[in-house]
This record gives sequence, C-alpha cells and structure tokens, in this order.
Amino acid sequence: MTEYFFDTYALQEIEEGSESYRNFSADVGIVTTKLNLMELYHNYYKLKGLKYAEMAFEHFKDFCIGISDESLKEAAAMRAELKAKSRSSNLSYVDCIGYVLAKKLKVKFLTGDREFERLDNVEFVK
Repeated sequence: MTEYFFDTYALQEIEEGSESYRNFSADVGIVTTKLNLMELYHNYYKLKGLKYAEMAFEHFKDFCIGISDESLKEAAAMRAELKAKSRSSNLSYVDCIGYVLAKKLKVKFLTGDREFERLDNVEFVK
C-alpha cells in the first residue's frame, strides 16, 4: 500500500468525495498531523457546523503522527527561505510542517495547494 502525507486540502477533498482524489480514497495509507485536523475542523466548523467538524476530525484522527522539535525548526526555516525567495509565497506553518514530515518519512506530500506544485516530493492534485 502506498502512503502519502495528506495536507488539509487533501483531507478535505477526500472527505468531500472529490473526483480528483478518488485514487487516494482507497488502498492508500494516510499520514497527517493533529495540526492538519485542527485546520480541517476549523474549515468544517465554519462551512457545515459543529457536528460535521466533529465527524471529520474523528474520521482522520487515527492517522496522525507526532511532530519532533527538529521537524518544527526545519519547517520554520523552510518557510522563511521560501518567503525570502518569493514575496508572494503564502505557505502556512502547518503545510511546511507536513512537507518536512513527508520528506522525513519518505512519502509524497499530497496537496492541491499551488504553493507546493513545483517542489520535489509533492503529489499535486487539483
């Protein structure tokens, strides 16, 4: 089974049953963090209310991994470096953490976020 690090965008697309993400909804290992679930919860709380936010959180919580201090530092440095190269870069800390973790785990970072489209180790699906 192929594993991917699912960013918040990917989690939401799976939850919504997106056609573009159909290949990632079965027989694929999901890796994510509680920070991504926090973003997902926030999105659904605003869009669909508390009950749906709770359901989505519960659906994905068993796929969460921890975040080391080293990974946090690498993600902060990555964000700073990319923002220095492109003032228009709008990478979130949560996304940078996910990207760093994906590389450490040697799994692709699954996202539809255009900020990551040209980076290595990314499975970009819109």
